Amino acid sequence: MQKIKVGIVGGTGYTGVELLRLLAVHPQVELVAITSRGEAGMPVADMFPSLRGYVSLPFVDPAQVDLGQCDVVFFATPNGVAMQQTRALLDKGVRVIDLAADFRIQDIAVWEKWYGMTHACPDLVSEAVYGLPEQNRAQIRGARLIANPGCYPTAVQLGFMPLLEAGVIDSAYLIADTKSGVSGAGRKAEVHSLFAEAGDNFKAYGVAGHRHLPEISQGLARMHGDAVGLTFVPHLTPLIRGIHATLYARLTGQVDLQALFEARYADERFVDVLPKGMHPETRSVRGSNQCRIAVHQPQGGDTVVVLSVIDNLVKGAAGQAVQNMNIMFDLDESSGLNVVPLLP
Repeated sequence: MQKIKVGIVGGTGYTGVELLRLLAVHPQVELVAITSRGEAGMPVADMFPSLRGYVSLPFVDPAQVDLGQCDVVFFATPNGVAMQQTRALLDKGVRVIDLAADFRIQDIAVWEKWYGMTHACPDLVSEAVYGLPEQNRAQIRGARLIANPGCYPTAVQLGFMPLLEAGVIDSAYLIADTKSGVSGAGRKAEVHSLFAEAGDNFKAYGVAGHRHLPEISQGLARMHGDAVGLTFVPHLTPLIRGIHATLYARLTGQVDLQALFEARYADERFVDVLPKGMHPETRSVRGSNQCRIAVHQPQGGDTVVVLSVIDNLVKGAAGQAVQNMNIMFDLDESSGLNVVPLLP
């Protein structure tokens, strides 16, 4: 089988290097170009020694490379970059997977409000397929433009999905209490992510409103068939990797929750429903594309508590992007993703 020619725009961040870690050993992939304006000419393995022996390419200036030679291009860039370049790539027959938020939110006015910029190609937003395979696998298969979900939205949506699809909870009162490691803030110098600031500390942020809120609300509404009421509170924890989402909802009737979740995810390679009574840990998914979920009904009451953990850089970003690529090119969905989580 001819290998898929892959380009990565923005290869110097955490999601970029995670894409490289996964794609470098993907049996059906040929890495063609990894772009960086600031690091053009530097061998990728000089910046990321973990890739020595796996990636021999140098970073190239995006203005000096023809990404039209690629079959698919991943954008691991800040918000607002992919939308400037996507149309030209699509016109050349290149498929695009954007790991940022440029194409995630269908309501352009909402997107512009939360991201503080004018959208460069609003007509393409309606074409973009939201890349949550467990919900949109059929649409992903035929897509040429994928909006890869955010990390918090992935953990939250997978946790609530069986409940909303089955219509067994009060959709007006959903709570997502979420925690993330510092790598979720990206590979940039900011005071709040310095070791002396983030270490030995735990804090909430964005309680009044967070950019992932409209994305999560949009996704949950699709599952439910109508708008939902969601309170979303993110927290920063002294971890490098990992997201833990504790989700709360009120049941509207009697249901076997364990059976519901096991049935919904029975055929999903990357969602693991734990046995009744267990509590997933972030370290149980570190470095892998797994989402591990446990569902609880404390004291047998009418409150359901779902625990959902992912690695924010893998299932929450690069791993899910590779999963989407596999689906788009009719490959085994787990190609390049059969990674055992790291422990300790």
